[in-house]
Amino acid sequence: MFTGMETAVYVHPNALCESSRIGEGTRVWAFAHVMDGATVGRDCNIGGNAFIESGVTVGDGVTIKNGVLIWNGVTIEDDVFIGPGAIFTNDRYPRSRRMAEVRHRYDRRNRWLEPTRICRGASIGAHATILCGVTIGPCAMIAAGAIVTRDVPPHQLAAGQPARTKGWVCACGVPLDDALRCSDCQSQYRFDGSTLAWAE
Repeated sequence: MFTGMETAVYVHPNALCESSRIGEGTRVWAFAHVMDGATVGRDCNIGGNAFIESGVTVGDGVTIKNGVLIWNGVTIEDDVFIGPGAIFTNDRYPRSRRMAEVRHRYDRRNRWLEPTRICRGASIGAHATILCGVTIGPCAMIAAGAIVTRDVPPHQLAAGQPARTKGWVCACGVPLDDALRCSDCQSQYRFDGSTLAWAE
């Protein structure tokens, strides 16, 4: 995962990068914190004040803008964009684990941690909140400020609180018209009843 690149990892002097699993060409900017046990792929950009907890996996070519919070149990595949201030969660029913009534639940991680997956090429808008246990499909687009409470299919635009699907987006990110054509790159798609695919 971390071979074949000639450029070194860059960690700003004011960043805290405790992980040794950072891919070549990745840049970690001022006041970002990458904890030991996190894995970050090649050619990523981690903006200032971002936080990546132990147990997070980030693929190659990912952009993580300033102030993003990513917690244990989140997997981010290649080429994902995460806008400034986006927040991920990992516990559907959080309590302080120091509270006597819930200590037993936090004895084992599988009692509370719900994994979340962001698939290749998806985009998360600024200040979006992603609740745990969901999958955001390849090339999906989450609007700024959205609260995602359920899975988002590939190439779907989801917006609102809670987020609902509002249409289709191209791999390049531009919304598709009613004929499923992209006005920017001119890609043509077809819908087969369950998924969106490039038309031949």
